Amino acid sequence: MSDLIIRDGYIVSPQGVTRASIYVSGGKIAAFGEKFDIRGVDVVDASGMYVFPGFVDEHVHFREPGYEWKEDFSTGSAAAAAGGVTTVLEMSNTVPPVADASTLRKKAELVRSKSWVDYGLYGVLTDQSLNNLEEMLEAGAVGFKAFLGPTTGDIEQPSDPTIIEALTLSREKGFTIAFHCENRHLVHHYEQKARREPVSPLSHLHSRPAICEVDSVIKINYYAAKTGGRALIVHLSSGEAVDYLRGNKAPSVFVETCPQYLLLDSNDYQRFGNLIKVNPPIRFPEDREKLLQGLRANVITNIGSDHAPHTLEEKRKNVFEAPAGMFGVELQGPLMVDMALRGRIHLEKVAEVLSTNPAKTFGLYPRKGGLLIGSDADFAIFDPRTPTKIQAAKLHSKHRFTPFDGREILAKHRYTVLRGKIIAVDGEPIGAAAGQWIKHG
Repeated sequence: MSDLIIRDGYIVSPQGVTRASIYVSGGKIAAFGEKFDIRGVDVVDASGMYVFPGFVDEHVHFREPGYEWKEDFSTGSAAAAAGGVTTVLEMSNTVPPVADASTLRKKAELVRSKSWVDYGLYGVLTDQSLNNLEEMLEAGAVGFKAFLGPTTGDIEQPSDPTIIEALTLSREKGFTIAFHCENRHLVHHYEQKARREPVSPLSHLHSRPAICEVDSVIKINYYAAKTGGRALIVHLSSGEAVDYLRGNKAPSVFVETCPQYLLLDSNDYQRFGNLIKVNPPIRFPEDREKLLQGLRANVITNIGSDHAPHTLEEKRKNVFEAPAGMFGVELQGPLMVDMALRGRIHLEKVAEVLSTNPAKTFGLYPRKGGLLIGSDADFAIFDPRTPTKIQAAKLHSKHRFTPFDGREILAKHRYTVLRGKIIAVDGEPIGAAAGQWIKHG
């Protein structure tokens, strides 16, 4: 493995922004300094550019096995590399769901040579899989996912005793459980009410009001507080949930939102319709603003893309029949960097919520998510002198459509570096897929 120098960039970490060069040896960060004049070493001239820790997307659905017509590990991970993501954590609602160690191993073998970036694999938490958690952890599961609300694959909701037992085990073993927080019974109730009303672009939003999310958020936060278990509340969407967590978040609870909830709101349904149908739904302008406030105030600790693509034909169905989910892994980094350059958040916050905190949440730090001596040499490098526009046709997912098509981004993503190797230049993956399976701890 050849050495590499990242020369004269602005190094962005949660602690601040400093100008320095980075010397990489053996795929690890070996030193920081002003200059490294070493012959025979590849050099990336990062002068004037921001060098972030490689982004860790803790929330992707690459659909393999079982839904490969929507996405697969090759296309999904290529999109990740193109957007500065160097590690993805892939969800368990595939076919079959990852509910035991054997299924986990088979999935790992299936995707072994396909990923452009390093990857972790979730197991699923249901009543049936509870007794399999330890064997899945030993087999390499990075964490577990519990689907409290209905979603793709219609995974069974774990019972309350199962959740409590799993969180207790989480405290003992140090793993994290990600929770899709929507009360399934309330969702069913409000969806039936919405179906009786005239169909509109807002029908999906009306079918899953904030009460569905807040009810589950309160329960999971309380269970985590009582057990000491590690819980990640994913894709937070409502201002009410932010208000509750602001004064009540348990010490072992992490909270994720996604760029779509920070940048879109109910006013966008008229234009985009089912293209922005996601679970939980994109909500009202006041929710979007409170989510941003929660991010600034550290109530929201993590950003994940919830990359969950479908075909355009599927998205064109009736609002109640079209699947929920949207493209995200390639754009979350550029969108969040753009938010920082527009003054909505600090640059340090980008490194914190896209890299460091996701890695810490799943026990991957400091190998991943940090710019420290000995960390993997994973970098996402952006040039703020070169504004660019998102072009859906140039994205790398199987289905290249996004509501962010045409949006101006105030920095161009120039390089993605994985373990000291350049894997993407100017938004295009280069070389060959060489991602490694990353396991808990």
